[in-house]
Amino acid sequence: MGQAPADYVEFAHASSGRLFRTACLLTGDWHRAEDLVQETLAKMYRSWRRISHDQPPVAYAHTVLVRTYLAQRRRLGFWERVSDRLDDSAEARPDRADLRLTLLDGLARLPVADRAVLVLRYWEDRSVEETARILRIPPATARTRSLRALRRLRALLGEDLAELSAD
Repeated sequence: MGQAPADYVEFAHASSGRLFRTACLLTGDWHRAEDLVQETLAKMYRSWRRISHDQPPVAYAHTVLVRTYLAQRRRLGFWERVSDRLDDSAEARPDRADLRLTLLDGLARLPVADRAVLVLRYWEDRSVEETARILRIPPATARTRSLRALRRLRALLGEDLAELSAD
């Protein structure tokens, strides 16, 4: 394989940080997030010439990342968790570290589809329509799933969330 196109290299360097943050939220694991970003960037590289550059390719990359994550999770036993502990090397604002870790722990305990919809809607700040398109579901389903996922997250976190968000 020859040298990568300069615009692809520029894209990969510029977008890998955002992709990694999203991957960390989806996987709950630093190393799995790195693998997911690498697989996403590899898929982007393979189809780079066919991708429409009318709009920033980072939106397409996020779609590829989420769909890759969901496809991997559907494969039985792809990622087995040895521990329920979160990787403490993730970046966080020191004054909100407890809240951030609690939310990450809650996300990790949600079903895959719930985690994906919450990350897209509330972390990535995507519209219902964008979320639905990425997840390949109707907008009404995306709306309903995000509301139910939020309820599940609140139920999982219970008092932990109330204590930390009151600060």
